Amino acid sequence: MKKLFAALVGILALCLLLAFGDYALNRQTSQAGRRTVTIYNWGDYVDPALITKFEKQTGYHVDYETFDSNESMLTKIRQGGTNYDLVIPSEYTVQRMKKEGLVAPLDHRKLPNLRYIDRQFLNRSFDPGNHYSVPYFWGTLGIIYNDEQVNGRDVQHWSQLWNPRLKDNVMLIDSARDVFAMALITQGDSVNTTNYSQLKRAQRHLKRLTPNVKAIIADEMKMYMEQGEAAVGVTYSGDAREMMDINHHLHYVVPSEGSNIWFDNMVIPKAARNKAAAYQFINFMLEPKNAAENARYVGYATPNWKAKQLLPKKVTADRSFYPPKSTMSHLQTYRDLPLHVLGEYNDLFLEFKMFAK
Repeated sequence: MKKLFAALVGILALCLLLAFGDYALNRQTSQAGRRTVTIYNWGDYVDPALITKFEKQTGYHVDYETFDSNESMLTKIRQGGTNYDLVIPSEYTVQRMKKEGLVAPLDHRKLPNLRYIDRQFLNRSFDPGNHYSVPYFWGTLGIIYNDEQVNGRDVQHWSQLWNPRLKDNVMLIDSARDVFAMALITQGDSVNTTNYSQLKRAQRHLKRLTPNVKAIIADEMKMYMEQGEAAVGVTYSGDAREMMDINHHLHYVVPSEGSNIWFDNMVIPKAARNKAAAYQFINFMLEPKNAAENARYVGYATPNWKAKQLLPKKVTADRSFYPPKSTMSHLQTYRDLPLHVLGEYNDLFLEFKMFAK
């Protein structure tokens, strides 16, 4: 009987030991989780030195993952599984995430550095009052050209891309909204039109551009333009900056009649596990010195007025990347359109691409 009792005591002790070990392990894992902030961002869209600086300054470990499109990011957020603490979507995606209840409202009292964001970049139509998002970078859609192949005066406006002298010399970004934007603007229509007849008219106008279209591509445009494979490209300001750093014969212009102005923003998903760390990271990135360093590394325009003052004058005085008010007043932000309308954009764009081959 004593042996049985001793065995039972031994088993009980072992169970308690295992339970305590499991508790300690779970507690340790939980504590580690609380010291980690998981960030989901575009590729090469933050200075790695700033990640290291944040980790040293706060004691948090940054788990950094990247995506290549708003749509792929949104799909992963919807599916769950990975609980991201901070995500960097574009403006129309912020609007969509709000509609679907995927983002948490922000407590501005926890974001004292929000005061450094220029007022013109706050309270935009996709998030009035910035209740859910904080501007990260902004930029434009425009024209990049090679001065060895074309006179700059001949490519200041969208309509000039239809000039027969540019035959087989124009590269377009592979994006329905962006390609239709330049056609819609030349017609005097909104880049957010839901009018199918306006879209069809824009498509007919684009088809007249096809003799000039050399290629409809994505990131490869940077390499081709850097190597002088085409005279003109329709691209984003940040990509243009990268190309210009490689090939000094390249120049970027935002047509004064209008274009797209886009915003990438910091948001906290509703499913975030470490909102406190997310707030700390947002504040850290809004610190003027950090924002200026990040802008120098990434090459996009900063919405941080104090950081802008810390950047070289040759950068901030460049009207291609910091356009004058006269041009800014004509820039349009994409809205999150109904799915059936987005389907119309994509279908008409696909037809145009097939026609352009």
